[in-house]
Amino acid sequence: MDLSSLRPGSSAAVRRLEERVADLEADLAEMRQHQLRLAELADVVQELLVPAAQRDQAAVEAAVERFRKTI
Repeated sequence: MDLSSLRPGSSAAVRRLEERVADLEADLAEMRQHQLRLAELADVVQELLVPAAQRDQAAVEAAVERFRKTI
């Protein structure tokens, strides 16, 4: 974003900065959603690995079913 052609404090500069802030806020919200989904997937992987290592098929199937319900 090149503001060199705009006077500091001008309405055009303020408008562009407000648009930039809105874009950054939208990007941040999207990243938070991705981070939450990644955390949920990490939890599912953990729920699958521990029972799988213990050969607990019922627990593995229950974890897979809980994951399917979140999709």
